[in-house]
Amino acid sequence: MEPLAPMRLYTLSKRHFVLVFVVFFLCFGLTVFIGILGPKIIESSIASVEFSNKSEPFTLKSPPLTTYNQELWLTCLVKLDGPEGFIVQRDVNMSVKISGVLSDGSVPYDSKVVHNRTRSLHCTAKCDEIIVAHLGYLNYTQYRIIVDFQNLQTPGVNINYLNFTWKSYNPLFSQVEIWFRFVFVVFTFMVTCLFAHSLRKFSMRDWGIEQKWMSILLPLLLLYNDPFFPLSFLVNSWFPGMLDDLFQSLFLCALLLFWLCVYHGIRVQGERKCLTFYLPKLFLVGLLWLAAVTLGIWQTVNELHDPTYQYRVDTGNFQGMKIFFLVVASLYIFYLVFLVVRACSELKNMPYVDLRLKFLTALTFVVLVISIAILFLRFGVKVLQDNFVAELSTHYQNSAEFLSFYGLLNFYLYTLAFVYSPSKNALYESQFKDNPAFSMLNDTDDEVIYGSDYEEMPLQNGKPLSKNKYQDESDSD
Repeated sequence: MEPLAPMRLYTLSKRHFVLVFVVFFLCFGLTVFIGILGPKIIESSIASVEFSNKSEPFTLKSPPLTTYNQELWLTCLVKLDGPEGFIVQRDVNMSVKISGVLSDGSVPYDSKVVHNRTRSLHCTAKCDEIIVAHLGYLNYTQYRIIVDFQNLQTPGVNINYLNFTWKSYNPLFSQVEIWFRFVFVVFTFMVTCLFAHSLRKFSMRDWGIEQKWMSILLPLLLLYNDPFFPLSFLVNSWFPGMLDDLFQSLFLCALLLFWLCVYHGIRVQGERKCLTFYLPKLFLVGLLWLAAVTLGIWQTVNELHDPTYQYRVDTGNFQGMKIFFLVVASLYIFYLVFLVVRACSELKNMPYVDLRLKFLTALTFVVLVISIAILFLRFGVKVLQDNFVAELSTHYQNSAEFLSFYGLLNFYLYTLAFVYSPSKNALYESQFKDNPAFSMLNDTDDEVIYGSDYEEMPLQNGKPLSKNKYQDESDSD
């Protein structure tokens, strides 16, 4: 067994374990409750226009905007009047021209480029919403967009009017997001410092694999909460948003790597070689990280050049990347399940190691179940059509979904840091528990008073007799 710095996990009773989980759920429930009372994430402004076969291009002006609106979407909903049970499925040509407007009414930015795109119109009893344009960051206080549809009219079906909807982040939610990210940054920094302080007297060689990984995950959690997030409201640039996406993907992939290494490393005592132990896991998780970052950068860069860009423009490559991501994710899940099952079967009767395994598995299972529930609530409803990456950031329905996901991961790491950190008397116990001069400290009262069976055996040539031989000699006497 490898030498380990003591963990608080070893000193907790069943009552303490229950208390740890109760505190975890209370903190998580508090963030959900605050989120329920919080503001809506998306604010909308609807402009209805009548449609005729000889309609001129539609000129639309957005509501006044500030940096707290963060992003801007323009969507279109076609209202049809047709026979009962009608179905419309066709491609519609669309041209879009975007101009920036300042508060004084001047137009410093007037794009001469007209973006021509094809959108899919699908209607049954109700038509699906079409995304016209998406602006990832706002340089101007107002935008003017000219939209022109061709071949929108469908034989046998009358188009009554078009509902154009401006969508942006609620400024109140942006302020809530800033404050909660700041609070999580402060708490994470404090937990990181306390965890490092608790291990300062132990050599890094004696740290358990969980303790080593916590020293990596806690600083990455600090980046996940993004201390640079306020720059998004101070600088009109895509860079702070891209940095936030990079930090989130880095932390989440590090968490995936942590699970693989712990469930495998807890069975492998001694030296863990880089080539055989870490490299295969790093390669698998690195593919996931690379695919996620590539998808995000791909969409962002294309939208900077063309706000009407959507993945259907480059369907082949985009779908190939999605399939690649799903295949690698499936391999990761199978590998993780294999490691968990094997670790549980091999270590179920080993003291201390079994306790570490059970606690990590129980807490991680709770976190995964809650995460799946949040994702179901987030994406279970109808998503914005035709924009896989941009729609992800718009589909928090309320502040509760945002705060619950951030709070869940933060409280998960805080709980692990608490149970994996050494207790107050850990250094004293680690120095004396194996010292023969203090061995009586670990004996039971019966062993101290009456002695053990081993101590009662007579010696022969300076060596104790075996128990069976001693009993035979006693019977002969």
